[in-house]
Amino acid sequence: MEFASHRVYYRTMNTVLDIGSLTRTEKLRVMEELWADLTQTEDSYPSPDWHGDVLRERDDALKTGKDEFVPWAEAKRIIREKKP
Repeated sequence: MEFASHRVYYRTMNTVLDIGSLTRTEKLRVMEELWADLTQTEDSYPSPDWHGDVLRERDDALKTGKDEFVPWAEAKRIIREKKP
């Protein structure tokens, strides 16, 4: 797949999507189609071992009180404040 400005070229399908001209609904539909396709073959994309290590570390941090969950609205606010 190659990216040229807002156009996405698919080598195998000969399909060009002018992402910039799609409506929000159309963009979401494309994302859903891509996700559905990717999840059909999820065994083809094994997670690297370090993913499991990170998950275990985060679980341990939660269990020991070194970390905590925050409400989604709060998480979004924190992320937005970090943007330059």
